[in-house]
Amino acid sequence: MHRNILFFISFLILSSCAELQQVIDELPENSTGITNADIAEGLRQALDKGIDEQVTLLGNKDGFYGNELVKILLPDELKKVDKALRDIGLGNLADEGLKVLNRAAEDAVTEATPIFVDAVKSITFNDAKNILLGDDRSATTYLESRTQTSLYNKFHPIINNSFAKVGADDIWTNLINKYNAIPFTNNVNPDLTDYVTQEALKGVYTMIAIEEKEIRTKVSSRTTDLLQLVFALQD
Repeated sequence: MHRNILFFISFLILSSCAELQQVIDELPENSTGITNADIAEGLRQALDKGIDEQVTLLGNKDGFYGNELVKILLPDELKKVDKALRDIGLGNLADEGLKVLNRAAEDAVTEATPIFVDAVKSITFNDAKNILLGDDRSATTYLESRTQTSLYNKFHPIINNSFAKVGADDIWTNLINKYNAIPFTNNVNPDLTDYVTQEALKGVYTMIAIEEKEIRTKVSSRTTDLLQLVFALQD
């Protein structure tokens, strides 16, 4: 069996992308090599690994705030608020305003896993084949296309409630009122719930993409036999 697999992988390495497509299309469902079902399951394992190892971390305290890759910064219309407050010695208040935006995102991410699990379960062989033959972000793009609307609808009310729970409403009301009271400034009133929801979604997919790239480019990140066999096809 191992000999057949090694021969198969060696053949694929020497093949062009078109030949790889043809070989995968013609894989038998029952053989001593890699089956269509193996490829689909391998992609499911890769996405599950990204969810388990990356998305879960975002739900912890400082999962967003302490991660420079996904930390939620202020929207453009509030950057001037941040600068103006720091200029008049209210840097601590500005820092707290930024922190509570990230806390709300961290609170919402715990609701992502069931939605992702359902999407991963639905991967077909054709989905898996296209993902395997795609770029370093193909699996993440697939997941994004299947979950973005559901996640937004789930995140938005949670983030809205989280603002109240973590005191963001009071902090931002105070912060914006102080800014609006500064002479010669234009009043602001952004939709922070929508903004943080969108940024939280970006952060989730960013971290899944990082894990996907690791699996695609580093053999050491393929932590199961099936991941090793399946992703050897695209090496």
